[in-house]
Amino acid sequence: MVRLYTESINIGYGERLVVKDLSVEIPNKKITTIIGSNGCGKSTLLKAITRIISHQSGAVILDGKNILKENTKILAKKMAILPQTPEGASGLTVGELVSYGRFPYQKGFGRLTKKDHEIIDWALEVTGTKDFKFRAIDALSGGQRQRVWIAMALAQETEIIFLDEPTTYLDMAHQLEVLELLQKLNVEQGRTIVMVLHDLNQAARFADYIIALKDGKIVKAGDCEEVMNQSVLKEVFHIDAEIGRDPRTNKPMCITYNLLKGEWKNEKNIHSYTTDICINY
Repeated sequence: MVRLYTESINIGYGERLVVKDLSVEIPNKKITTIIGSNGCGKSTLLKAITRIISHQSGAVILDGKNILKENTKILAKKMAILPQTPEGASGLTVGELVSYGRFPYQKGFGRLTKKDHEIIDWALEVTGTKDFKFRAIDALSGGQRQRVWIAMALAQETEIIFLDEPTTYLDMAHQLEVLELLQKLNVEQGRTIVMVLHDLNQAARFADYIIALKDGKIVKAGDCEEVMNQSVLKEVFHIDAEIGRDPRTNKPMCITYNLLKGEWKNEKNIHSYTTDICINY
């Protein structure tokens, strides 16, 4: 049974639609990645599904209910989101920030229980941030802060976790640590993971299901075999990709690519194109 899906949602800013008539199912207890060029609507879609922003029409359904009608605390026990550029942590210690993940479970005066403290310590441990517990967020590097925000999302102890570019600011080793952690949570605890990734090879390596967006619409959705191919990548990114096999996972991977310049010049958002989508390591 599919727990989470959208029905013909339109999302925009003012009169400009960013996501158009989009219907998609999020596989339960799987890892889903959303890929696409900058400005295609990936982050906007994530924010609408998690009720950070509202959609103009259509519906987002979780467990048979429209999320717009769901109680905030109940929804926060089911879904957690790590935004692309988290803000608002200035002046807090690492432990204090991670403790905010326990908000949906607090009652009365909001005091942390023994269980709350245990979960906070677990989240710090698995993200490698336990040594920073009493350190100010402002004193951490970008990569360290990113792991602390992930710890807060984990402390929320939800069945579904959304992450918007969770590997931002992280070096290659820490990127793998984060993605392997999310994979472990999925495999061992059955958590549904939905994340936006720019790196196609990371998406193919860790995802069970990939959604490829272009101009706010789905070009292709399916397993990595269905999405990681020349025709899909040509339509989504305007590249001529050479697809091979990852020798360790046997999954498809982008070995190299050329820009299809003639077609790309016609795109409106040429200024936002990034060339880091086929990093191989």
